[in-house]
Amino acid sequence: MIAILAAFALVTVAPGPANLAVGLLAMAHGLRPALRMAFGLALGLAAWGGVAALGLGAVLAQSETALIVLRLFGGGYLLWLAWRTARGALAPAGGPATAPPPAHPFRTGLLLNLSNPKAVFAWLAALSVGLSPAVGVGTVVLATGLCALIGLANYVGWALLLSRGTARRAYARAERWVDGVVAVLFAGAGLGLLRQGLAR
Repeated sequence: MIAILAAFALVTVAPGPANLAVGLLAMAHGLRPALRMAFGLALGLAAWGGVAALGLGAVLAQSETALIVLRLFGGGYLLWLAWRTARGALAPAGGPATAPPPAHPFRTGLLLNLSNPKAVFAWLAALSVGLSPAVGVGTVVLATGLCALIGLANYVGWALLLSRGTARRAYARAERWVDGVVAVLFAGAGLGLLRQGLAR
């Protein structure tokens, strides 16, 4: 169990679109919308955990059609996030540089993780570290639940940390640059997923 939780924690805290999204929202718009996104991200991550725990993750990982659809949808969603973030960075001088917060931060976070095929492989990798066919259903459920709590703690932690005054003031001084870099990272991740999907 310790091996599973450690492996999942490492995967979860690694830089990626989900952590970038909740961190940027926290710096730009504060704690409340960032927490809503954090809970949406956590629910999306937990949903993939349920899929993996039921054994459907392995089926999905072997389904070329399902992976193509997931990669195309995920890539398109990341490109939409990149365009939305880039609007603030490219705003005319003298105007508001910060992009408006998403109308539904919870839904944005939920869709971001539900459209992320890497979440499936992260769960499969973490659960395979310490589980074997000999373990019972209760152990699988417990491991999945604890990993889901780690995911929630990670996203809420980023929201709490980056919504503080120091982080928000630093962001306000360089918001166009930060938004521009994040938009490029979102676009790179989105194009990568689209390329993987279209190459199949």
